[in-house]
Amino acid sequence: MKSKQIKITDTTLRDAHQSLWATRMRTDDMLKILDKIDRVGYWSLEVWGGATFDAALRFLDENPWDRLRVIKKHAPRTPLQMLLRGQNLVGYHQYPDDIVKRFINESVKNGMDIFRIFDALNDTRNLKVAIEAVKEAGAHAQGAVCYTISPVHTLEHYVETALELVEMGVDSICIKDMAALLTPYRAYKLVERFRKEIDLPIDLHSHYIGGMAPMNYLKAIEAGVDIIDTATVPLAFGNSQPAIEMIAAALKDTPYDTGFDLEALFDIAKYWEDIRSKRGFQRGITSLTHMQVFSHQVPGGMLSNLYSQLEQQKALDRMQEVLEEIPRVRAEVGYPPLVTPMSQIVGTQAVLNVLTGKRWAIIPDEMKRYVKGLYGRAPGPIDKDIQTKILGDEKPITCRPADLITEKFEDYVKVVGDLAKNEEDVLTYALFPNEARRYLEAHLEGAEKAVFMMSEEVRAVKEDGYMDVNQVRELVKLLEESDVSEVTVEENGVKISVRKGSPLAAESPAAASLGSMVAPSEANGERSYPAHWRKITAPMVGTFYRAPSPDLDPFVNEGDEVVEGQTVCVVEAMKLMNEIAAEEKGVIRGILVDNGHPVEYGQLLFLYEPI
Repeated sequence: MKSKQIKITDTTLRDAHQSLWATRMRTDDMLKILDKIDRVGYWSLEVWGGATFDAALRFLDENPWDRLRVIKKHAPRTPLQMLLRGQNLVGYHQYPDDIVKRFINESVKNGMDIFRIFDALNDTRNLKVAIEAVKEAGAHAQGAVCYTISPVHTLEHYVETALELVEMGVDSICIKDMAALLTPYRAYKLVERFRKEIDLPIDLHSHYIGGMAPMNYLKAIEAGVDIIDTATVPLAFGNSQPAIEMIAAALKDTPYDTGFDLEALFDIAKYWEDIRSKRGFQRGITSLTHMQVFSHQVPGGMLSNLYSQLEQQKALDRMQEVLEEIPRVRAEVGYPPLVTPMSQIVGTQAVLNVLTGKRWAIIPDEMKRYVKGLYGRAPGPIDKDIQTKILGDEKPITCRPADLITEKFEDYVKVVGDLAKNEEDVLTYALFPNEARRYLEAHLEGAEKAVFMMSEEVRAVKEDGYMDVNQVRELVKLLEESDVSEVTVEENGVKISVRKGSPLAAESPAAASLGSMVAPSEANGERSYPAHWRKITAPMVGTFYRAPSPDLDPFVNEGDEVVEGQTVCVVEAMKLMNEIAAEEKGVIRGILVDNGHPVEYGQLLFLYEPI
């Protein structure tokens, strides 16, 4: 049996805190320890991708691109690695090819060296463009095979998928055991077969969850694996990876010795233990529910999302029912591996089936897109009755899903407008429009913010001949450079007032008309409205957005006429953007929730008048 030093990828700065700390590690948490981590001798540091991009914007008020640059500056010796969801990049649906290429190119320019690229369905068509882009940018493309257990996920399936990735030109192969379903002798058999078929480095990524991962690693090492993934002990175990301290000690004085200094590892661990304690983050533990992964096959990260979802619905007591429903839903839709975004899609459907008491009564838009084939090929056959219920007479697509995407980078440039200062901002907006807009608006400063606010007001009422935004810019510039406290300019019916230190106001007949639409009245603290008006309510707990996330459509406003099937808003739940459509033709008469605000199940969102 071949003996060799084992290489280690450290997941502390990405997967570990995503798995245990809800991706809440801040860039400041990393800075003081990066130099020491950089000197350990890791094969790579996984620092980006997955949910870290989303969470930085949504929860931490951080620019994820800045984080990448900072880490590269403070850890220049060790290659940086990211997790890339193929055509989904770091988001939850597929993006145009030019966005994929630009995103990867910008990532490499800012310090990324290794891209672990996977597709939730092991549909390699969704990986081709990303792999080509990584190679063209001069970086390392690691193709990942998602491991799960089902009647269709055989050893031959995994070998075939890996060989397709080799044919596409990847530099290494990763076996991605995201749900911790791999067992030691399966790991040996899988790596042994890959070793015979593939002449590339093989990486095994396994989550601890039920406790198998350390044994998986030892058997994989015996079978010839080259790289394994670990985390520092304060962020190890539970939903995370095994601890590097454990693995380094286990391999010490063997032909596989990592060569790491255990005292240096413990020094780093003490730093993270202090951060964990101060911030109140949890340790990685294995509970009965975790151990039951071998029964319900639900990944640890998905369990956390389900817990949160049921807690919001005040239905935690129904967790066991949901865990029993998940395998049933998964089988009905072709056994997709439970990894983002499929874990959220299957999980949300299971929650809705249980809480409504009617299976498949409510079907989120993302499930409809999956059954239609817009995420890729289902691994197994989809139940015909379920498919008909969701699609009717419509047939699923058979082409590569991204071939149907019509948006281009330039479309996003136009939509984000003056908020974007560079290509990174446009890409961030393309991936997470609502979060990006909030972040970019919040980080405008001084005259720049005044210009943007004024531009938005002008854009809302602008018709041909109205004041040009460049003229507005000049006005603000003059104001900032002078001792004048307020300036008012009126042109073609638009009156704009700029006052230092206060918001802008725009007045015009057009602007006034926007606020004159009929709205629900207040009576005894309750909303009242004409009897023939109808409601649109929230089908689940989530966050309300007026702008449909996957599309470039404008907001629906009061007074707008909508047609049957038109998207009027989205409710985000468990990272999924669930589009809410009009059931019939009508005029919007009331929008009762502010953009970006949380909503409860059944909460009134819109009032409309049928026409």
